[in-house]
Amino acid sequence: MKLAAIDIGSNACRLLIDEVIQNPQGKIDFVKISLVRVPLRLGFDVFEIGEISPQKESNLIKTILSYKLLLEVYEVKHLKACATSAMRDARNSAQILQRVKEETYLYIDVGGGSTELTFFSDGKLAAKESFNIGTIRLLKNQVSENEWDAMKDFIKNNKVDYHHITAIGSGGNINKIFTLSKRKEGKSLNLELLRNYYKEFSSLSLAERMSLYKFREDRADVIVPALLIYINVMRWAETEEIFVPKIGLADGLIHLLYDEVMTTQVVH
Repeated sequence: MKLAAIDIGSNACRLLIDEVIQNPQGKIDFVKISLVRVPLRLGFDVFEIGEISPQKESNLIKTILSYKLLLEVYEVKHLKACATSAMRDARNSAQILQRVKEETYLYIDVGGGSTELTFFSDGKLAAKESFNIGTIRLLKNQVSENEWDAMKDFIKNNKVDYHHITAIGSGGNINKIFTLSKRKEGKSLNLELLRNYYKEFSSLSLAERMSLYKFREDRADVIVPALLIYINVMRWAETEEIFVPKIGLADGLIHLLYDEVMTTQVVH
């Protein structure tokens, strides 16, 4: 069975195609067939003028049409799509909830337009909030002190019941940091390391970041504000480490879609 997910973010639009295979142990594996990323940067329009410009709208439509052709070539029958902050602000689209089991976790999903914070305890959702603090908004100086204060208060008010909080990061920037760190999969990144990367990248120009670290331009500019968000959240949560699982929004959509497809098949 082939499943696909489209994640329309504030910075980029992604298409993920997975094939669901049952391994010899009887467990289900999600094998990545294709991942396509187009840096549409919708947030630059939405956060500045409140809507998506005709040019970016045209680019978005062309991107979706190209994805449609890929889905036909790969013979994908099941698709799920989700739009995040920029599209929510412009079109009021839906959100996706990531589930994390056991203990107490603070799930941090940093995007171009917003940061989603979710507390999970004993496998259940304890608290969730979205803040208009995103990498593109910070680049455009569109994040107020009140918004930072609201995020800080949310974290402080929700962490009082827990002795230890484990942070889990999601988003292209934290994944890039994890790759740069050369940590083995399953190992965490510590707060001091993030601070060091923040100081290093902040001291470099955009061109220097692109040259020294081989960043694309649309990664080189947003990685500094992304680090600032992760550092502040971890500092306020009083957690010294963050785990970066190899699963993002598109992966979550695929898993959710699989559950829906299997439920439908059982019903029928």
